[in-house]
Amino acid sequence: MSKPKVFEKPPGVKDYLPETVAKLRQIETNVLECMQKWGYRQIITPTLEYYDTVGVASTTSDRKLFKLLDKKGTTVVLRADVTAPIARVVASLLKDHSFPLRLSYHANVFRAFEDEAGREAEFFQTGAELVGDSSADADAEMVALAIACLKAAGIGHFKIALGHVGFLNGLLQEALPDRPEQQEALKERLLQHDYVGYHDLLRRYELPEAVREELEAILRLRGGQEICEQAKELSRDRGAKEAIGHLCQVWDVLHAYGVSDHVLVDLTMVGDFTYYTGMTFEGYAADLGFPVCSGGRYDNLLAQFDRPAAATGFALKTNRILEVANLDRTDAPYRVLVRYAPGKIGEALACAQQLRQRERVIVETIRMDASDPAASSGRNVSERADGQAGAAEYDEVIEFA
Repeated sequence: MSKPKVFEKPPGVKDYLPETVAKLRQIETNVLECMQKWGYRQIITPTLEYYDTVGVASTTSDRKLFKLLDKKGTTVVLRADVTAPIARVVASLLKDHSFPLRLSYHANVFRAFEDEAGREAEFFQTGAELVGDSSADADAEMVALAIACLKAAGIGHFKIALGHVGFLNGLLQEALPDRPEQQEALKERLLQHDYVGYHDLLRRYELPEAVREELEAILRLRGGQEICEQAKELSRDRGAKEAIGHLCQVWDVLHAYGVSDHVLVDLTMVGDFTYYTGMTFEGYAADLGFPVCSGGRYDNLLAQFDRPAAATGFALKTNRILEVANLDRTDAPYRVLVRYAPGKIGEALACAQQLRQRERVIVETIRMDASDPAASSGRNVSERADGQAGAAEYDEVIEFA
């Protein structure tokens, strides 16, 4: 194996240049401020967690985990999500705090992929968790907050797709009893949005025509509130009916929030984490073929940390939002360059310090070369930088010569 060149990076990671970082930080700040207005307090968890606790609880498959050994030989992992670490904190450091708990975060997470083109090994998430509330109102709050956050992040056109793990599980169990492998294979096709492959599997299973038609009907369960009513007629399974009833309640609360125009029901949707137990949702921005946010209910996760509690949450995929965010740049900082001759350093740096006390002013300083005509002109100059060669990125240039 050849040694990597000094400028090479491992697959799936990237460098972010200053302009991109500024945009990323503005998205992060806007979203966290939005969450704070809804009562969510920010939390920070470690980048490293024990594999036997958080690593296992995250239910991320082993092949997607970055594993390391510490000095004692104990296996640790780079966090693959932030939900499981927060569950650990809620069950330990926050065990004396009463429910409900509203927590927010911004963090980088890591997933190991085997040379899959375009898949990111490190990416950023900004998210929220509501722990200790099992109601439809709590699920609706998550969706409404996600909508508010996407707007704060600068996403103009998007849709939130709602699904429910209980409906799909109940329907498949009713149609394919005692055939768990076939159920999982069908769910995997739905997770990948591989509807052609889904149809192919149904044909290969040689199912009774009525059963096949029932399972094919899932693919038509995408639309508005009317889908909830249609789904009630599709399955007699008790769990499936309860799931649809819960989803109808969520829709009603979202209507009360005034955000149902952003929402559609998609009962083909499968959450990509197996800890989801109820409603799941994904947010899609116009012109992007992959979700910019995802979330759902995970009522069993905290029991793994010995503090059983209902919970629901979501995360925005912040670095994906970079591609489509339309941020208001009217509040961009005022940039000043202070140039000075060697004999004027005291005046120049004092001026720079004074300017830095102002709101949203960025000041850079630079010593003039002795060959610069301005350095020996004996005059102080302050002017707009428009049209100046090499100074286009500044709003003003101040010279001490």
